[in-house]
Amino acid sequence: MLRIYGTAMSRASRALWAAEELGLKYEHVPVGFADGACRKPDYLKINPNGHVPAIDDDGLVLWESMAIDLYLAEKYGKAPFWPSRVEDRARVYQWSFWGMMECEGHLVTALVNRMMRPPEQRDEKAAAAAIEALPKPFAVLEASLAGKDYLLGKDFTIADLNLAGVLILASMLQVDLAPYPAVKAWLDKCLARPALQRARALS
Repeated sequence: MLRIYGTAMSRASRALWAAEELGLKYEHVPVGFADGACRKPDYLKINPNGHVPAIDDDGLVLWESMAIDLYLAEKYGKAPFWPSRVEDRARVYQWSFWGMMECEGHLVTALVNRMMRPPEQRDEKAAAAAIEALPKPFAVLEASLAGKDYLLGKDFTIADLNLAGVLILASMLQVDLAPYPAVKAWLDKCLARPALQRARALS
């Protein structure tokens, strides 16, 4: 049976969302940060990095949220969620990695310095600089979404889930997406999906 470690308020939400989209039966193990559970010896045997998420799928232990999502989609998914064409799967990888490399670092920097750290430890200059770096990748995404419902065309795929799983931070930070109407419409559709709502309801 599939076991997913982590809370819905962490990158584990991506794995939980993917499992819900795929209709998988799984056990949710709500390992969190605040109680130090990620650093306990039993969990470090699963993920020696001391981070979430991690999964155990009938003995296959895997960590890193994007790797987990791509694995789940490839093993359990069908087209269009996991595309049948190798060219479309290449675009899944492209957008998944692009989200991490071009957007996630900026969003995490802003999140940490505006919401997560105690007020006296926050660096507003760093947060502002991170937000100011977002228009460049957002412009790329806006152009790519022109005339399309989703990243690969008319269907929601694991590419959309992975990238929306990163850009959900922009929603949390209330980043102004008005200059990017296609991005906003796409992200709103992704974040309204029932599978995500079920995943976010978990502790």
